[in-house]
Amino acid sequence: METVYIETSIVSYLRVRQASHVVAAARQILTKHWWSGERARYQLVTSQYVIDEASKGDPALARERLSHLGQLPLLAANAEILSLAQSLMSSAALPPNAQVDALHIAVAAWHGVDFMLTWNCTHLANARTIPLIQQVLRDGNVSIPIICTPENLMRDDIQLED
Repeated sequence: METVYIETSIVSYLRVRQASHVVAAARQILTKHWWSGERARYQLVTSQYVIDEASKGDPALARERLSHLGQLPLLAANAEILSLAQSLMSSAALPPNAQVDALHIAVAAWHGVDFMLTWNCTHLANARTIPLIQQVLRDGNVSIPIICTPENLMRDDIQLED
């Protein structure tokens, strides 16, 4: 079974209250459909970095995010992962304010995860940064997860009626 690393933005879009911004609302719908209809096809994993991020902010929303992460296995961090994240940062594959994003990538790559699911299209699921990230991972001789959004990882026959 293929593995999917659940990044923080995914559980953020699973919130109960509907977003008022049209793009955020669409992402919520897509994420909820992926979560309810597609996730069973994969082995979902996450990391302590996601738990830490999901715990921040409004306590009620944090509880919602953490409830979705509930029983997901946590991928362990180690010195090699920290070094790989540092390589991502020093190569300028990611901007200076994206240190946690580098950790997400490093954890997923080091553990050989197949897909990294995210709505972070600024630093992660971004056509300009993905080739830079992939080069660093190749140079580090680790697997390269496919960084994608829930929409990218849905079957073609999914009906998005709400």
